[in-house]
Amino acid sequence: MSTFTTPAVKKAFEVEEIRAQFPILKELVHGKPLVYFDNAATSQKPRRVIKAESSYYATINANVHRGVHTLSTKATEAQEAARETIRAHINAKHAHEIIFTSGTTAGMNLAATSLGQLLLKPGDEVVISGMEHHSNIVPWQLACERHGATLKVIPITDSGEWDLKQVPFTDRTRILAISHVSNTLGTINPVKKLIAQAKKQGIVTVVDGAQAMPHLNVDVQALGCDLYAFSGHKCYGPTGTGVLYGREDLLDRMPPWQGGGEMIDQVTLTKSTWAKLPFKFEAGTPHIAGIIGLGEAIRWMQDYDLNTMAAHEHTLLEHATKELLAIDGLRIIGTAEEKVSVISFVIEGVHHYDLGTLLDQQGIAVRTGHHCTQPLMERFCVSGTTRASFACFNTIAEVDVMVAATKKAVKMLR
Repeated sequence: MSTFTTPAVKKAFEVEEIRAQFPILKELVHGKPLVYFDNAATSQKPRRVIKAESSYYATINANVHRGVHTLSTKATEAQEAARETIRAHINAKHAHEIIFTSGTTAGMNLAATSLGQLLLKPGDEVVISGMEHHSNIVPWQLACERHGATLKVIPITDSGEWDLKQVPFTDRTRILAISHVSNTLGTINPVKKLIAQAKKQGIVTVVDGAQAMPHLNVDVQALGCDLYAFSGHKCYGPTGTGVLYGREDLLDRMPPWQGGGEMIDQVTLTKSTWAKLPFKFEAGTPHIAGIIGLGEAIRWMQDYDLNTMAAHEHTLLEHATKELLAIDGLRIIGTAEEKVSVISFVIEGVHHYDLGTLLDQQGIAVRTGHHCTQPLMERFCVSGTTRASFACFNTIAEVDVMVAATKKAVKMLR
């Protein structure tokens, strides 16, 4: 279990006090109390995040960076305060290294499009791993096709970890694009180690941090990565928000991937020049309310001892693992030693979709299917899994409800 470095004075972590801040947890589903175990897809939002986004529309709704009037100034200040909050949270050197996007998918597409144009030539190589989310596979496939490069893959072991003995680096490898944490397996990958190896060979490193941000201490300078992407909606923030961090010197060299307003310096009918960072990569009107909400979500996380949050989630994972394995025919996919609170499983004779449907009838929200990791499903010879993913507001009692409901469903489906 990874740990956080946090200041000494923090709010006490009490799960019932935490739960009281999430309005949706009072909802009933099919007449049953909601048990929300789909946090790896999108986490729920505390009241103050909802209020921050709503307050923008109610009190300062205006565009940013483009007006001299009071509301525009206030909106700009609020958005840029969020940028600084995020900079500090991930320990970036400069606020202008924080690029706002619509999510990790947009961040990875930005990276693949721009880096492909900057770095890739026919015969060059991009390396990913076999556990990547589709958003860290497809953009690189497109970039390789566009520039005549080749996509290579780090194999996955039976336990759901990288096979570091078979990393396919060569003298033609230009880019390494890897996930910090697997969204399907929960595996915490040794990204720092592989980044260090890549840097020795001059390889640019891109990290998909979507699943790491809610659970781990992300320090981009300590990791040594060149680019790092994550989504707001997985770390208690609004949907449609995200960040791509990039080292200043690399971002300066990367061409923009979208054109339009805000990202320009001068425009003529024959040629345009680009704005300075971060605006070169932020074409058009951003999701201002969402960005403000994301900043508030990060501040909310910072209010608590994140070590204690992580320990609580790890306890949920251990308890769920133990109880689920007691079910006859159940197999966990992904048994790495280092995991976040994500557990994927299959049950002999039970289709994951049928199980998910019956769990929903009991008010339990889990994810079923391939989780946008079809190559990983093929690696483990399954069509999909049932995935339960826990957050800081979940409880042992909720895990027990899920386990009991799973046992009941298995009796019905076999």
